[in-house]
Amino acid sequence: MSKNRNIRIIFFAGKGGVGKTSVAAATGIQAADLGYKTVVLSLDVAHSLSDIFDLEKSLVDLNKGNPIQVAKQLWIQELDIYEEIARNWGDIYRYISTLLNATGIDDVLAEELAILPGMEEISLLLYINRYVLNEEFDVIILDCAPTGESLRFISIPTTLEWYIKKIYKMERALAKFAGPVVKRVYDVPIPGDDYFDAIAYLFERLKGVDQILTDPKITSVRLVTNPEKIVLKETQRAFMYFCLYKMNIDGIIMNRILPESVEDKYFQYWKSNQKHYMKRAREYFDPIPIFPVTLYGQEILGYDRLKILASHLYDGKNPLKRFFKGKPYQLKKAKGIYQLIIKLPFVEKENVELSKVSDELIVRVGSFKKHILLPRQVAAAKYVTAKLKDQRLFVFLKGENHGQRRT
Repeated sequence: MSKNRNIRIIFFAGKGGVGKTSVAAATGIQAADLGYKTVVLSLDVAHSLSDIFDLEKSLVDLNKGNPIQVAKQLWIQELDIYEEIARNWGDIYRYISTLLNATGIDDVLAEELAILPGMEEISLLLYINRYVLNEEFDVIILDCAPTGESLRFISIPTTLEWYIKKIYKMERALAKFAGPVVKRVYDVPIPGDDYFDAIAYLFERLKGVDQILTDPKITSVRLVTNPEKIVLKETQRAFMYFCLYKMNIDGIIMNRILPESVEDKYFQYWKSNQKHYMKRAREYFDPIPIFPVTLYGQEILGYDRLKILASHLYDGKNPLKRFFKGKPYQLKKAKGIYQLIIKLPFVEKENVELSKVSDELIVRVGSFKKHILLPRQVAAAKYVTAKLKDQRLFVFLKGENHGQRRT
């Protein structure tokens, strides 16, 4: 863990096309303006950071995936997977390519297929760990890929740790002792020490990154969304999974809201619809603060326009502030029963109503209503009951029984 406890990491995540890159870039500009050495890292393989800053593509291509300075105290970085293979994946990549080639796949195609899913994400984790441990930047802004890929990204440290503890040693022993026998029977290359040493070295450089990502003093997630039904549904799902991975969510960016000045009849339905989903968003995500951003009349492109976006987005607030501290809810499992714990201060038992509709749990307290999207395995529960204790609502969900109860 870094000695510099003031380092700040902010993830911007959400559905594709909601404006994550613009918001991430704008936040990076404001952090740099405050005097912090800042890097905006793209986690999306369809990199668009350089496009948002309106940079010449040749400048980016020539930098081979290294950070590019775009303003005082501000860098952007879009990874080049082929450069990362040379830096981090040499022996692993060579073995996989050789293995594919041995099965009859053409050399060029084998080299392309040897770029496995997760290689770029792990390379990004290596950069995050390095930047924190070496204190190379004060602020790391992460422009995430669409929701599903982002969740895979944050699950990688846990998956790798499980692999190293449970599978790695067994695979290495099998390759060492069974390899000579297998070679006589099958014409398939067996991984050697270089391959296993490379995996061990890779894992060694990733150590501690999971603690960095789940430390609320360092890392926050801000979900970017639009006031539309399908987009909000995916934002709910992202909210739930980031919570399950114990990452601190400290803000919801509600982007592309039609301004009140738009009075054309053509847009009246859209405005009414957006107001409805803004209200639903408050029900979904309370007590996480929502930052509304109106739809601009022109494309947000280039440093100057991004800076204007940043001033509207944070409205004088420090973008590095932790806008919410704590966990909106917790989900645990004990003896086959899922337990959802929600903070409900100053509430009496008779004022709470509870129901489950499909994959949503709905908690109503007076006129306030909160929707919580449940993971698939929890949503299958048929029996729901709850109790209120110490200003917290404990909801119990069990699969093998039937029926619902109210608190």
